[in-house]
Amino acid sequence: MALHFVDASAGPAQPGDVVVLTGSEAHHAAAVRRVRVGEEVTLTDGRGAWLAGSIEAAEKSRVDIRVSSREERAAAAPRVLLAQALAKGDRDELAVQAATELGVDGVVPWQAARSVSRWQGPKAEKGRERWASIVREAAKQALRAWIPEVEQVHTTAQLAGRAERILLLDPWTDSPLSAIAPDERDVLLVVGPEGGIAPEELAALEAAGAERVRLGDSVLRTSTAGPAALALVNRALGRW
Repeated sequence: MALHFVDASAGPAQPGDVVVLTGSEAHHAAAVRRVRVGEEVTLTDGRGAWLAGSIEAAEKSRVDIRVSSREERAAAAPRVLLAQALAKGDRDELAVQAATELGVDGVVPWQAARSVSRWQGPKAEKGRERWASIVREAAKQALRAWIPEVEQVHTTAQLAGRAERILLLDPWTDSPLSAIAPDERDVLLVVGPEGGIAPEELAALEAAGAERVRLGDSVLRTSTAGPAALALVNRALGRW
C-alpha cells in the first residue's frame, strides 16, 4: 500500500475526514502512481500519525482521501542516530538513504578533517536540505511513520559535545560492535570519510567518552559502514 506524507500543520485528521494532497505529493500520487478513485492508501505526518483511507478524487494538482482509520505510532526509544562524514560523490548520500530505510532515527552531517566535500556558507544549508529530501523519500519507500531529522552540519568539537553514547567506527580497534551491550542512552554512530578519521579527531572524541568499535575484518566504505553498524545496533536493541 502506497504511503503519502501530509502536512502536520493542518491538524490531526480523524476517521471520516477528507485529507487533501497538493503540490509534489499530489503530483506523485496522481501523475506518477496514477491512483484511482476507490484505491486504498496510507498517510503519515512523519511524526507518528498513521492513517488509512481511500481515494475520492485524483487530479495532478489535488488528491482527496477519505480517512478510514488513525493510529499513533510511538517514536523509538532509545534513539539511534548516524553522524555521517561528508564524502565525495554520492557516497554520503547513499549511506543516509540506506540508514533511513534501516530505521535510523536522526542524521548528523559531519564536516570531518579529511572530508573532501566541504559544506561552507550557503552550501551548508543547501547540503542539509538535499540530505533531508533523500531521507524523506527513503522514509516513504520504507513506509515509516517517523521521518528522521537531518541536523545542521557538525564540527568534530560539536560531535564531542553531544549527550548520546558515541560509538566511533574504527577498523583498527579490537572491540567488536557486536559485543557492545545497549543501555538506556541514545546511540550516535560516527562514520568517517574515505580517508578515515584523523588522529586528532579520534583523540578528541575519545576524550569526550566515545567508544571505538569495529565491524569486522574488512574495511568498509563510508557508504556502507553506517548502515552495517545500524543493522547490528538494531539487533542489539531488539528492533529486529
